[in-house]
Amino acid sequence: MTQTLARIKQSGKNFEIMVDLDKALDFKKNNGSVDFLEAEKIFTDSKKGFAASGSDLKDAFGTEDIHEVAGKIVKSGEVLLTKEHRDDEKENKFKQVVDFLANNSMDPQTGNPITPERIKSALEQAHVNIKNVPVENQVNEIVQEISKIIPIKIETKKIKITIPAIHTGKVYGLINQYKENENWLSNGDLEVTVNIPSGIIIDFYDKLNSVTHGSALTEEMKDEWKKNSNSRRSYC
Repeated sequence: MTQTLARIKQSGKNFEIMVDLDKALDFKKNNGSVDFLEAEKIFTDSKKGFAASGSDLKDAFGTEDIHEVAGKIVKSGEVLLTKEHRDDEKENKFKQVVDFLANNSMDPQTGNPITPERIKSALEQAHVNIKNVPVENQVNEIVQEISKIIPIKIETKKIKITIPAIHTGKVYGLINQYKENENWLSNGDLEVTVNIPSGIIIDFYDKLNSVTHGSALTEEMKDEWKKNSNSRRSYC
């Protein structure tokens, strides 16, 4: 159990609560259990032991209920992370990047997969700054950096998608980072070709179907280099 602070500035005043770090983060990210409070009190300055008045809570949060206020602080405010937690997050994200690249990349010169050890070494040699965001959102930047050390290409699936006009606004954010080209049809539908990393293709289809209620038409397109390399894949 690790105790830390969660805090927020609301209506010009600072509010702080003592929380269990793991439980508070679970609540913030996943709507987990609300039993994260380590002290049944809302502070304006926890170090000095200054408690917030009921009127302060009412003015800032619309309620004096401690648990309701605590939930709002954790959800909308900042949960302070310990150095140990930050180090663990950094190590886990590094492993995620290595696993993602090992499963989705290849040596474009040979068509062979790249071992996790080789990827890890390239990441360290290139001093890549791995951000605490989803791997797929930063993979292009990462590949650009480590390609200075080793030849690497993300193995992708090229998909042609036709999106009904009624759903184009919601879908655009999903497809934009993978978009290769687009064509707006006369009826308002969007025809787009995307390159999706092979390892997240199922998740991509799930999100696409959820947003479009299954109305998007998809067609997988084959790249010539994939056809040529399928017969000679083995770990290097």
